[in-house]
This record gives sequence, C-alpha cells and structure tokens, in this order.
Amino acid sequence: MSEAALEGCLAAARAWEFELAWKLCWLEKGLAGPGRRRKGMGLQVRVELHEASGLWTAVGDDGERRLSETAETADEATALVHEAFGLKAWRPQPPPPPGWHRFALIHCPVGRAPGYADPCYDAIKAGPPVGCVPEDFDGYFGLRCERPGARLLDAVAELCGEIRTGHGLLMTDLGIEKLWEWSADGPDGWGAEIVGQLLLMAAERGPHLGYSVDDLARFLSGVAWADCPPRRASS
Repeated sequence: MSEAALEGCLAAARAWEFELAWKLCWLEKGLAGPGRRRKGMGLQVRVELHEASGLWTAVGDDGERRLSETAETADEATALVHEAFGLKAWRPQPPPPPGWHRFALIHCPVGRAPGYADPCYDAIKAGPPVGCVPEDFDGYFGLRCERPGARLLDAVAELCGEIRTGHGLLMTDLGIEKLWEWSADGPDGWGAEIVGQLLLMAAERGPHLGYSVDDLARFLSGVAWADCPPRRASS
C-alpha cells in the first residue's frame, strides 16, 4: 500500500471514530435526560445566585433523585443539600480571635506510618493538647487545633514541642498536599502553612541523612535573606 493510500485509510478511520463518539454522546444525553446524571455516578451539586432576592440555590443530583435548597450563602445552600442526601456537610468557620491560629497537625513520618487506630496514639487521644481535637486524616493520626501564638509558625512550633516532649511523637505535616504552590498572604496564611510543612519535613528527614538541627539552622542562615527583600510586583 502506498503512503498516500495509507494516509487516506487513517483519515477515514479518524473520521469514523469521531462520528461514533459524537453519536454515543448524544445517545447518553437522550437516555439520561437534561441535567440528569446516571445512577451510581455520585452526588453533583450546582449552585446559582438569584439576583432579585440575593439568595443562593443549590441543586443536588445523585442520579436517582434531585433536591434543592436555598440559603443566604452558596456554602450554606451546598451544606444543606449534602445534609439532605445524608452526607456530612462542610461550613466555613469564622476566623479565630486575634493572636490565635487554626491549623491541622498530622503525624506522617517517612516510611510506613502507624494507622489512626494504632495503640501508640491512645494516650494523646485520651488527653489531647489544649485547643486540639484528634481526627483521622485518611488513616493518619492528626489534630485539628486552635492555638495562641505571635505568628502561625510560633503556634505550630510550641505545639510540636509539647507533643514531642509529652508523647514522643514528631509531628511532620500541616495537611498541605501541593507543596509547590504558593501564596504570599502573610505570616499567618496559607503560604505560611506551606513553609511550615517544608520545615517540619526537613526537621524529620534531615537527621535520617546525618544532618543535625544545627546543620539545618546553619543551612537556612547561609542561604536565606538576612532581611526581607522588597516584594516583587505581581506579573
């Protein structure tokens, strides 16, 4: 078969594949109906603001039934829908008082971590630090905390020291999943949580490689700015 004939066959195959996919898409829409989801696809929630009333309506659809709830905020309307479907609802908390910080602290050591139910956590579960509540973070033991501190990292460091001394656990995680992301939102914001997690990870992993705490402090002192440099304008 010549190269031109082969290219013609490939083009015809691509056209047939596109036409088949297009027809299947319309067939699915016809079977499911407008705005419906197939059974077993999970809950989907759509939220819409009504300009005249200023209220938000959330519509939930799990493929078997559709429910709607209206509230003054999108978060509250969504929470009401989740509860109507028998699910746990999330609602934003008000900010903590001045001088207090709200954060998660998780025991996630390098290698195989104990599960949340491991007996090594029994003591801290029975008597958690002040301002903290034990929580299962996808199988890892953690604490949901509201603690005082001059800045976020001060509050985290004090709590980590308390846990290390009282329970022999080196807490290593602030619940940040995408460490490469960044937000210049000040010393108490999400960017500070990212920095805190990187420092916690270094504090645990450095000694595994033979670096002491003094080595890590010397490294930071050597590479960091002595004073905060001027902020660059956002592009």
